[in-house]
Amino acid sequence: QVHVVESGGGLVQAGGSLRLSCAASGSIRRINGMDWYRQAPGKQRELVARMPSGGTPNYLDAVKGRFTVSRDTAKSTVYLQMNSLKPEDTGVYYCNINLILWSDSRSHDYWGQGTQVTVSS
Repeated sequence: QVHVVESGGGLVQAGGSLRLSCAASGSIRRINGMDWYRQAPGKQRELVARMPSGGTPNYLDAVKGRFTVSRDTAKSTVYLQMNSLKPEDTGVYYCNINLILWSDSRSHDYWGQGTQVTVSS
């Protein structure tokens, strides 16, 4: 059993900052990629930041230079630092963690519950 819990969303004025956290727990053998997605009202979910295992982070063009993804492997946690927020950053943010369990040699994707980020103009 794996639990993925997000925290850190909220309401902020344009130009402000928020830091999202996403922690996985359970019988985890290895964590591969740790990603952040977002979904704005009436729009499809989109990949915001990708944090591969041992690789270079990748970002959606619209957030480059403003968002920073990082991970703490020891804590099975991924973070998303969001600076210079804009109203168009508003949406529900989800983390997705690809991992391998001790009981299963295959990799699986687990999603967080989502956290609301609202940026007012």
